[in-house]
Amino acid sequence: MKRLLKSGITVVAVAGILGLGMEMPPPTVGQIISQVSSQDKEALAEAERLIQQAIELYQQGKYNEAIPLAEKALAIRKKVLGDNHPDTAGSLNNLAVLYYSQGRYSEAEPLYKQALAIRKAQLGDNHPDTAQSLNNLAGLYKSQGRYAEAEPLLKEALAIRKKQLGDNHPHPLTATSLNNLASLYRSQGRYSEAEPLYKEALAIYKKQLGDNHPDTATILNNLALLYYSQDDIPRAMEYLTKGIEVEEVNLSENLNIGDEKQKRDYMGTVSKATNYSISLNLQAAPNNPEVTRLAFKTILERKGRILDVLTNSAQILRQQVNDPQSQALLDQFIQKQTQLANLTFQKTETIKSVEGYRQEVAKLQEETKELANQLSRRSAEFRNLSQPITLEGIQKLIPANSALVEIVSYQPFNPKATKDNEKFGIPRYAVYILYPNGEIKAKDLGEAKPIDDKLIYFRDNLADKETPIKQLKESARQLDEKLMQPIRQLLGNTHTILLSPDAALNLIPFEALVDENNQYLVENYHITYLTSGRDLLRINNKFASQQPPLIMANPLYNQEGKKVALNPNSTRSINISDYSFSRLPGTEEEAKELKNILPQATILTQSQATENALKQVKKPQILHIATHGFFLESPKINNNINEGASVAPLQLNDNPLLRSGLVFAGVKVSQSAGNDGVLTALEATSLSLLGTKLVVLSACDTGRGDISIGDGVYGLKRALVLAGSESQLISLWKVSDEGTKDLMINYYKRLQKGEKRSEALRQIQLEMLKTENHKQGLIKD
Repeated sequence: MKRLLKSGITVVAVAGILGLGMEMPPPTVGQIISQVSSQDKEALAEAERLIQQAIELYQQGKYNEAIPLAEKALAIRKKVLGDNHPDTAGSLNNLAVLYYSQGRYSEAEPLYKQALAIRKAQLGDNHPDTAQSLNNLAGLYKSQGRYAEAEPLLKEALAIRKKQLGDNHPHPLTATSLNNLASLYRSQGRYSEAEPLYKEALAIYKKQLGDNHPDTATILNNLALLYYSQDDIPRAMEYLTKGIEVEEVNLSENLNIGDEKQKRDYMGTVSKATNYSISLNLQAAPNNPEVTRLAFKTILERKGRILDVLTNSAQILRQQVNDPQSQALLDQFIQKQTQLANLTFQKTETIKSVEGYRQEVAKLQEETKELANQLSRRSAEFRNLSQPITLEGIQKLIPANSALVEIVSYQPFNPKATKDNEKFGIPRYAVYILYPNGEIKAKDLGEAKPIDDKLIYFRDNLADKETPIKQLKESARQLDEKLMQPIRQLLGNTHTILLSPDAALNLIPFEALVDENNQYLVENYHITYLTSGRDLLRINNKFASQQPPLIMANPLYNQEGKKVALNPNSTRSINISDYSFSRLPGTEEEAKELKNILPQATILTQSQATENALKQVKKPQILHIATHGFFLESPKINNNINEGASVAPLQLNDNPLLRSGLVFAGVKVSQSAGNDGVLTALEATSLSLLGTKLVVLSACDTGRGDISIGDGVYGLKRALVLAGSESQLISLWKVSDEGTKDLMINYYKRLQKGEKRSEALRQIQLEMLKTENHKQGLIKD
């Protein structure tokens, strides 16, 4: 927030949401300037701080935490400024927005009405803030299906904006009001009245803000929904294609700034269009190849996108752009791109000069383009990362006799629903399959919950070493019937698949599913896992390793000087709050045998196997770590996970990358930081692994983590991809020390014979299925 200090304090009030619930952009911050005496300066400054905190929490979706702050700010303003001051109206509006966001409509309505009454009385019937209150109250009514009450408010707001902002050179806020009224008409089925308003709004946005502004994408998508509602599939696809293209331009710019939380929040703002495209395909036009291509292209552009952006971060680029001039160009490019993104997402009502805004955007776009061209001429890596995502480009990278299988979680959209809360249905799974010849097949797999329930039962059976094989196979068959059997019907004779799961499906080894012939899928299918089909583009970029293989095993766990007893029956997983860390003698034997297979490898064991030693490595060809692994459930899921322990900080951290990791020599249980012997997944993201062909985590629970729909698992695997490693071999549950050693030795022997990584693992799995180590072989690459 900007503060303009004059002879008092400038109080900045949250203006709420323009077109709340009408598919317009997120909340905006408006300004109302109030002069107050110095006596109340401190109190109003506190109210301003509370408002800023509430805004930040609101933007994070933390409404319960934001509400007490908004209530306190309202109380301060009422006390200092009175019940009828415009700033008090701003705080009433803020609190109403928060209640509305929680669906607490009966509590939001009187606050919106009070704010509107104050603004009319104090600012006048034609003030912009009055128009905003009219819009917000209308949005509330629209969400409840109270269209007759919403319509006159929206018309009044539109009239105010036309009068205040001019009709000859319409302002973007006028377009916002046009969109809101059009959306109301669309919800009522008054399509002929909605269409001209949408098109008028689109023309204003394009003229005033440019073809690629986020608001332009909003109107394009709304026009697509208008035609979708009328079963006009060609025109729905035409406008949805344009809207998604504009969103893609903004994604490319916006995802290069901010932290991961901000990136995920922004991805959430475009998730509706992803659901629109899949729904248009699977619910309305399943046999239309062009609509199928649009949906699949949208999935490929967006699924796992944040991981992709973080993997191709400036840190990775700087490893490839080495000369000082290229480094300077890269810094300039990132700076200009950040400026352009911030300008593009500037809130409409804060734009003082539309003409100046357009000129500044055009200037930054030209400067960014020129810097990108210069970097592309100097860096093949930058050139590769700058290439647009196309179905054709990914198709070319699919091996012959293979198929890319993209599973996606989506919410079906009903364009004819009359109430906002009825437009999106419960989550479902769908699959899209791309073949080397460009053919695409798509299918809805059904509701997500029944599939996830089968998945949980299957995982529980896998994790319990006492589960009888018969019961394990029955649970595997139940899940397969819901999930993979429909996919196999589409695959036909294709048995080599590049598989990209979504959501909770990332936490199972598909090879362990059982088909209708009572065979594990590993017996008939060769499966390679991807976060997204875009991984094929990343895998295609090869980087050289700088160091020989590194093997770390059997760390000397030394807790407060106590000698830790050996436990030959231990598994490679721990509770990080437990002070007792059992040694893993099998891992040292594993390291010795691996040295015979990889004579050039560096071996670090016992006191040498430290967290600091790992952090010093630079792009080893292979990284093999045999130690304890851990995954701690989110405290929101399991509040008692640390009951009775004295080392809560690591477990209670909100960042999921701090709740999984590995343990090394000299481990000290505390808040993980520095070289305490606990390497969290967050710390692992900073390892130098660009050029590392394979990372093997010969430990338990290393594949687990928090689930993010559309973006994979937030755990060690994610961290290793972010660090630059080409492939990873991980475990999804607790495995025995001795059994893991045998698996690893056989795996490396096969690699030395020239077998590819995924095929070597598959052959070991097939061998182990014939032995007593039945479940040990069901590991995931």
